[in-house]
Amino acid sequence: MKENNQSSTLDFILLGVSGQQKQDNFFFILFLFIYPITLIGNVLIILAICSDICLHNPMYFHLANLSFVDIFFSSVTIPKMLVNYILHSKAISFGGCLTQMYFMIALANTDSYILAVMAYDRAVAISRPLHYTMIMSPQTCILLLVGPWVVGNTNALLHTLLTASLSFCGNQEVANFYCDIVPLLKLSCSDIHFNVKMLYLGVGVFSVPLLCIIISYVRVFSTVLRVPSTKGVRKAFSTCGSHLTVVSLYYGTVMGMYFRPLTSYHLKDAVMTVMYLAVTPMLNPFIYSLRNRDMKAAMGRLFRKRIST
Repeated sequence: MKENNQSSTLDFILLGVSGQQKQDNFFFILFLFIYPITLIGNVLIILAICSDICLHNPMYFHLANLSFVDIFFSSVTIPKMLVNYILHSKAISFGGCLTQMYFMIALANTDSYILAVMAYDRAVAISRPLHYTMIMSPQTCILLLVGPWVVGNTNALLHTLLTASLSFCGNQEVANFYCDIVPLLKLSCSDIHFNVKMLYLGVGVFSVPLLCIIISYVRVFSTVLRVPSTKGVRKAFSTCGSHLTVVSLYYGTVMGMYFRPLTSYHLKDAVMTVMYLAVTPMLNPFIYSLRNRDMKAAMGRLFRKRIST
């Protein structure tokens, strides 16, 4: 490979989750099992919310948006990994790598901001129930729908353009099963100091929703503690428990992956990406449906309607 960056002909090699054939066989079967469940589960969530008038409120509006994002989030990487395994090829073009990276960053950021929006929605519903419909008006819901997409795509476009300007020479093996920004920066033979600074800024942008979620739940639990009966406590946990479970799964793995120095990243860390990229989108429909009476009832009505027709 020449020293200059030949973007049109450059190919990267995706090393996979572990770089070992036996373990990659296991993850192939795992992804082959997870991906259809993810698609079916999230599509059912969207159909149940759209078809049931009882779920036409802000909380489920944002849940449908989250399911929509999760479908694309898992579809950006898993199908490519499955195809590569079947074809016994780990190659991905420079353009394909940048495209995959762009959508990964955009959807990951969008996902995190939707989780923050859902936390805010629960905080308003519990701390200001009499003003809920006024605060969470249709106009506000549209803004809270569009906002995460704008922030996510803006952040992704910035990092993609910066990465596209780098030169890659010598080793072209990406230490992951998809094109992630961290292993790509480690492969570059250009000066990446500015890119690393912008990466940490991007991590900061990604962290803003977590701060909003913490503030929202501090307000929720401070309100609940002022309720004289245990009914308020049960209501809070029934509406917030599912969301807190998803947030813990998502941010727990993301923080372990990206909230650390660039030099500490290795191929073995790719296993952590499986949790937030594949497992969490698959679990979301189960968490929100099994722990929510309204969703379970809506799912039942949806299945009965399909069976009767």
